[in-house]
Amino acid sequence: MSDNLKALSDEGVSIWLDDVSRERLRTGNLEQLVREKNVVGVTSNPSIFASALSKGDAYDEQLHEYAVRGVSVDEASRLIPAYDIRWACDVLKPVFDRTDGVDGRVSIEVDPRLARNTEATTGEAKALSWLIDRPNLLIKIPATVEGLPSITATLAEGISVNVTLIFSLERYGQVIDAFMAGLEQARANGHDLSKIHSVASFFVSRVDTEIDKRLEKLGKPELKGKAGVANAQLAYELYEQKFASDRWKPLADAGGRAQRPLWASTGVKDPSLPDTLYVTELVAPNTVNTMPEATLNATADHGPLHGDAIKGTYPAAHAFFAELKDAGVDYDDVVKVLEDEGVEKFEVSWNQLLDILKKALEAKA
Repeated sequence: MSDNLKALSDEGVSIWLDDVSRERLRTGNLEQLVREKNVVGVTSNPSIFASALSKGDAYDEQLHEYAVRGVSVDEASRLIPAYDIRWACDVLKPVFDRTDGVDGRVSIEVDPRLARNTEATTGEAKALSWLIDRPNLLIKIPATVEGLPSITATLAEGISVNVTLIFSLERYGQVIDAFMAGLEQARANGHDLSKIHSVASFFVSRVDTEIDKRLEKLGKPELKGKAGVANAQLAYELYEQKFASDRWKPLADAGGRAQRPLWASTGVKDPSLPDTLYVTELVAPNTVNTMPEATLNATADHGPLHGDAIKGTYPAAHAFFAELKDAGVDYDDVVKVLEDEGVEKFEVSWNQLLDILKKALEAKA
């Protein structure tokens, strides 16, 4: 194992891979990454599945079986990803057992077209949990206003949740509140809180992309490349505050596990920035960093780790956002744009997935 990756894990950061495919599973590549690069979890999204389906022949046999049976495109869009996620859950099960359920987790996202529909999202989350039927599964629910009550309702059923598409500090606070409400209801429903896990996926690089674009127009290039990390630092401050609250204590006493911050969108999009920026600058205990394979490899090769990188950063992060405001950057507008774009992008990817499946089923019939 890379010394850098071992050091990252030793600091309390769980390394998750932001990718899954049938090819990666059938070749044993995922097992190899678990063994050699300390990968202890996997995340997926519609873009990942659309990409996987468009390459190679790994899905041909299953597609042929569905085609001759007349399986609909919508049903295939659930069954094929579920097959991969179930397989990945089995690969990660030893990690799940070894870490008492903290890691060894695999995430699948609800149909993003439901992101603005609370009841439909909750229903889909329950259906996916039943379909995949693995204890180390996480259901990804977007942190839209409509998604918040769905997060609570899903957790109340004893289903573990990965809350995705978080950009703003205000929304992150609402996500933590929704998580605690879900555990409160789960306890009332008789569920063992120690078996319910959750992560809150706070997106990083997209914040820099949007804010840096605005800074360029405002003639403030010297402030570029800093907002994503500062935003995540303040999210971690909020995490520490919320999970030291009077509301959390009885849930912890009942066996509840704190919802961990997960740094998502950690592939650097600006080539002028260090390619491990969103890993090395966001090292902190009890966090998850879900990385594309390129970022994982870069960290293993040359990630300059220097211990806990978040402790002591809060005053400077607050001061930076005050500077952004003075420069004319409207933070509330930034995070609204990012959430709307995030939902739209996942919808586009889902529709691409459906289109790929439709053509593939027709070809295999």
